[in-house]
Amino acid sequence: MSKYEKTCLIRGDGGRAIRGILDRIGDKWTVLVVATLHGGRMRFGELLTRIPGVSQRMLTRTLRHLERDGLVGRTVYAEVPPRVEYELTDSGRTLVEPAVMLAEWAIENNPGIEASQKDYDERGQGDSSP
Repeated sequence: MSKYEKTCLIRGDGGRAIRGILDRIGDKWTVLVVATLHGGRMRFGELLTRIPGVSQRMLTRTLRHLERDGLVGRTVYAEVPPRVEYELTDSGRTLVEPAVMLAEWAIENNPGIEASQKDYDERGQGDSSP
C-alpha cells in the first residue's frame, strides 16, 4: 500500500485533505508566486510586474491564501505610505524544489501532450461519453 493510500485510510477522509492542499499549490498563480518569491522578499507591485498575466485581484487572493496556509509571510512597515513586503516562510521554501521539478516536467512533456491532445481530438474522442 502506498503512502498516499495509507494516509487516505488512516485519516478516513478519502484523500480530501491531500486534494485540498494540491488544489492550493497546484494553482497556476500559486506556483508563479512561490517561484517569484524564491528570489527573496518583494513588495506587491514588484510581484505584479514580475508575474505576467496576473491581475491585482488574483495576486491579492493568492497571497492571502498562501499567507493563511503559512507558506508566505507578510510584513507591514509603519511608514507613510505604508510598505508591505512578502516572503516565503520556511514551509513555503520547501515548496520551491517540487514546484520547479513540476515546471520542468511540464516543459519537457508539453510537446508530447499537445500531440496526444491533437490526435485525440482529430479522432473525435472528445465528443463521446465514457
